[in-house]
Amino acid sequence: MNNHPIGIFDSGVGGTSIWKEINALLPNEGTIYLADSKNAPYGAKSKEEIVQLSIRNTELLLDKGCKIVVVACNTATTNAIDYLRKNYNIPFIGIEPAIKPAALQSQSKTVGVLATKGTLSSSLFHSTSENHANGIKIIEQVGTGLVPLIESGNVNSSKTKALLATYIEPMLSAGIDYLVLGCTHYPYLIPVLEDLLPKHVKIIDSGEAVARQTMAVLVKNDLLTNSNEKGKHKFFTNTDVGILESFIKNNSSSINTVYQDF
Repeated sequence: MNNHPIGIFDSGVGGTSIWKEINALLPNEGTIYLADSKNAPYGAKSKEEIVQLSIRNTELLLDKGCKIVVVACNTATTNAIDYLRKNYNIPFIGIEPAIKPAALQSQSKTVGVLATKGTLSSSLFHSTSENHANGIKIIEQVGTGLVPLIESGNVNSSKTKALLATYIEPMLSAGIDYLVLGCTHYPYLIPVLEDLLPKHVKIIDSGEAVARQTMAVLVKNDLLTNSNEKGKHKFFTNTDVGILESFIKNNSSSINTVYQDF
């Protein structure tokens, strides 16, 4: 299994922000990425729908020979990863909003979390907040409409900037000094956010931590590749191939192709 690929899925192109971190840390590992853009955003769906979509994505990746699955979606992690771990005999890596490092470093003791409704309403999110944010005020904001804008390639549009400004304003009024991005789509908004936020407000996402955890789990399970060559990468989408390609171009010379497949 060592030279089988790492499987990664998300409700669309957002998880490519995780894929980039994994590829940077583990350049010899091959990957297969599923972008379920047709069903984005997961954050507006019921828990049952999210679990069923996660099952389908997992089984597609297993059919393609993946040795491990990274659930590169906060909403799918918070709603479905427990089910996946109980029902499939492979390691799963999940993603949670990085509340712990923000809470530990916050000087104002007020932290903003921008995430989907599905993540913010989940029991896993609330338990994470309770465990790691003692004495910290968490300002939650649902990022309604952001995922569709990113999925359509409108990251830098005036509509995106205006929407972000309305979401950020109440957080700033509350005195946040850290903004946690609780959706893997949102790191693509960091340049826009940096223009909107005062310099003292720091942005945290989970990408590097997920890559490190992926490596740790591969080592623990003796699944690291023994290849000395750069890994090969395949990407699958069920909508516009061009949108997905625009998010991954210039990031790897060994991408095989992007398929409009599932």
